[in-house]
Amino acid sequence: MDKSVLIREIEAKDDKAMEAIIKRSLEKHHLDHEGTAYTDLQLAELSSYYQARPKDKYWVMELDGEVVGGVGIGIYNEKQSICELQKLYLAPSAQGKGLSRKLMKTALDYASVHFKQCYLETRHELEAASSLYEKYGFQSLEKPLEGSEHSAMDRWYIKVL
Repeated sequence: MDKSVLIREIEAKDDKAMEAIIKRSLEKHHLDHEGTAYTDLQLAELSSYYQARPKDKYWVMELDGEVVGGVGIGIYNEKQSICELQKLYLAPSAQGKGLSRKLMKTALDYASVHFKQCYLETRHELEAASSLYEKYGFQSLEKPLEGSEHSAMDRWYIKVL
């Protein structure tokens, strides 16, 4: 691939692009309803949401200067040193090119410095995502960890960092 890829922390100028990428992806899979990231209050202002939390981070990926995706790490259970992989989404134009692996590496490299485990939630419809998580060593769980906010999710994973 000869296109220029840049991964950097989210800025306010990226909020609208990431909200659109996330919402379109969820709509495509008929997950645009309560209990998914679609109704998260912070979706329109991801930059200020993540910047207000010292250990939380969100990165966007630019492809030739255009934001095409992102991924976040947020504290899930600070006492148990568990973070959560959050909002890993790519625009359709960026899918199928191995770019999600670059986002995963960025997020997990950061998480491994600050946490002992990484948790995530997804849906069975998102097969490519589940396959990616399993390739990165995430283990399937029978049920969500205590404190889960996305009630519509039906697959849960954890990884020792």
